[in-house]
Amino acid sequence: MTASGSSTSDRAVGDRVTAGRVTPERAVAVSAIRLMQGVVYQESDAWDDLVRHQGAVRDHFAVVGLEVVVDDDEGYAYLRTADTPEGENALPRVIRRRTLTYADSLLLVLLRKRLAEFESAGDPGQLVLTHDEIVEMIRLFLHRSTDEAREQHQIDASINRLVGMGFLRQLKDRKGEWEVRRILKAYVDAETLSDFSAKLAEYADAGSADESTADEGVGHAGAADESTADRPSEDI
Repeated sequence: MTASGSSTSDRAVGDRVTAGRVTPERAVAVSAIRLMQGVVYQESDAWDDLVRHQGAVRDHFAVVGLEVVVDDDEGYAYLRTADTPEGENALPRVIRRRTLTYADSLLLVLLRKRLAEFESAGDPGQLVLTHDEIVEMIRLFLHRSTDEAREQHQIDASINRLVGMGFLRQLKDRKGEWEVRRILKAYVDAETLSDFSAKLAEYADAGSADESTADEGVGHAGAADESTADRPSEDI
């Protein structure tokens, strides 16, 4: 028995409990690291700590001009560049912006449309598409080409870029199948989707009309239609 009245074995047990406890500082640090690694989803083991300590996590990233977006309804959190207050000079960008090709942009919108249909149908779980389903979905809107190998390469390149940006995730042990990640909704919102839906219908009609005439496919005109995107939280 010690002077404080606790035995050596009692202190040893207490030390183990302390060592195993997640302190607020560690929870904030782990949450910040996970956000820097990518989108944090509600299914993640980091979600509860992130939500619980989001005030401190927001303060951490605000110093370098980043905003922490936590969407409780959709169940994801990510980083984005914060707006620069009026009268202040913008900080150097931490999150890299990348140029999207026409095929990248088109695939993003088509996947977002498919995700909206999937959720409207009340299907539980994840939206999973096969490689053939993705190819069939986008090919209708691409410039008609007699070089099928080149067209396939273009589509595969777009798929790989969207995987790299966190919008698609290839399933483990299920080759040729991708999960459409719901963070896509943060990039292509309902208004943007509505605007594009009308254009997609025009493109499809125009593409059908061009099949028997000339190489004036919609994809040719759209190839110059490049846009940029913040890669979700991964380029810190």
